[in-house]
Amino acid sequence: MCRIVFIRSPPRNTWHLRRIGVEEELLLIDAATGTLAPVADSLVAAWETSAGPAGGPGPVGAMTSELKQEQLELVSAPFAEAQELLGALVRGRLNADRLAGTFGARTVALGTYPLRSSSSLVHSERYLAMSRRYGITLKEQLTCGFHIHVSVESEEEAVAVIDRIRIWLPLLLALGANSPYWQGADSGYSSYRYQVWRRWPTAGPTDIFSSAAAYRAHVEALLHCEVLLDPAMVYFDARVSAAHPTVEIRVADVCLDAEDAAAIAALVRALVETAARQWAAGHPAPSCPTEVLRLASWKASSAGVHGPLLHPLENPPCGYAEAVAALLVHARAALEDYGDLDLVREALKRIGMAGTGADAQRRSLRRSGNLREVLFDAVQRTHLYSLPECAAEAQPAAGEPDTPLNGAGQGP
Repeated sequence: MCRIVFIRSPPRNTWHLRRIGVEEELLLIDAATGTLAPVADSLVAAWETSAGPAGGPGPVGAMTSELKQEQLELVSAPFAEAQELLGALVRGRLNADRLAGTFGARTVALGTYPLRSSSSLVHSERYLAMSRRYGITLKEQLTCGFHIHVSVESEEEAVAVIDRIRIWLPLLLALGANSPYWQGADSGYSSYRYQVWRRWPTAGPTDIFSSAAAYRAHVEALLHCEVLLDPAMVYFDARVSAAHPTVEIRVADVCLDAEDAAAIAALVRALVETAARQWAAGHPAPSCPTEVLRLASWKASSAGVHGPLLHPLENPPCGYAEAVAALLVHARAALEDYGDLDLVREALKRIGMAGTGADAQRRSLRRSGNLREVLFDAVQRTHLYSLPECAAEAQPAAGEPDTPLNGAGQGP
């Protein structure tokens, strides 16, 4: 059992204003038939040639290929304000969809493709090497995640944050669940993407590291086993970025709704800020066996927000409302300090009532009886906020370059 530790907020001018940046992975489908569209290489080449349909990556971010030809990754710039991030997400989705349209395709924010299908590799020596080593795991891998980067001041702080947020990651998985269908059938999970992803050797929750040196030693030990192809295959649910001064939270599916994505990113920043404050105040990381976190993640992947979860602090089964109440108590001070409390609270209420992307997909199937209609409904939801007033060009955080915060294009 863990106890809640209340940390007094420091004066605003004495704490590090953390930026947030995200990666969104999107599926590419044929605009007419809904079949997978293997056009990622062509689309990214067109983006690079034209410097992007909006005149370049700039504050909106960048577009890169991923593991498969049937998916795309959008990488945002760093932002200080969650509403600015939302604008960038909307604009990025809109730009990608417009460019995909020139190849007869659409972009859709789903964690898995619902219909029976096969996929093809992006042309890359690394991916070919992965295919030879990992066989059917690589062949069947076509999932889309939502990766959130939050800036940190040091590697020590990054590891301290990872140690202290690990108990909250299963709830984030539940909030972003958006992948109930797999190969033409209901998987029985809200996030089947997470189940598919867990087949990779290092995917999932981690033990407490306690120091940056211990984290580095752990990664080196994994690499020394010669199972992983390279350091980029350290697929922890939360990890230290190898390219930027950030922690990367990798547990959620890509969100169907851009509003949910921005709110979850703001929530993650508050969790990072809370964890950093607790570390600075000398409070130890909550002790929870990694095996219990695996069970909590399994329940979150299965139930989403409409079934039993494991309480983040006490571990017995609980409902969504109880888990969210504990979350808000824990992160409230940081949410207030960043001005995100109302945004996050409203999003949690909305998700609790209407459900996640997985629930929206299942409602769509009940209405239509057709998974292809589910797919096209999801296309409309992906771009629901692509309105002129919502898609106004967002600006990155003051003093930050107009480049993505996180490392892009490394694939899974």
